[in-house]
Amino acid sequence: MHREAVSTTNAPAAIGPYSQAVKCSGNLLFTAGQIPLDPKTMEIVGKTASEQCAQVMKNLGAVLSAAGTGFEHVVKTTIFLKSMNDFAAVNEVYAKSFSEAPPARSTVAVAGLPKDVLVEIECIALLP
Repeated sequence: MHREAVSTTNAPAAIGPYSQAVKCSGNLLFTAGQIPLDPKTMEIVGKTASEQCAQVMKNLGAVLSAAGTGFEHVVKTTIFLKSMNDFAAVNEVYAKSFSEAPPARSTVAVAGLPKDVLVEIECIALLP
């Protein structure tokens, strides 16, 4: 089995012992969870869940692009929310990245997220 780490400066650097994404067997990509950090300043972007989700999707898009794929090839996402009260607001922003046949998805509320952000999203994508 082939395994290759993917890294880009267009998304925030890892803040722990993990890769931004990993390609497997040449056709699958597993991303790390993305949080709303500006990749240049490593500062949190946005105060609301909507604003933070927009940055998360931007970061996720950068990681997908660095691996040679895009949102159209995402097959599964997992959304972690600090509060389920933000579910609708996050859905509105998230949906903009998946215009046709959105991927399978799980959304869970968690006790806390890195840097006390409101949203984190990870995905599995096909490598065309």
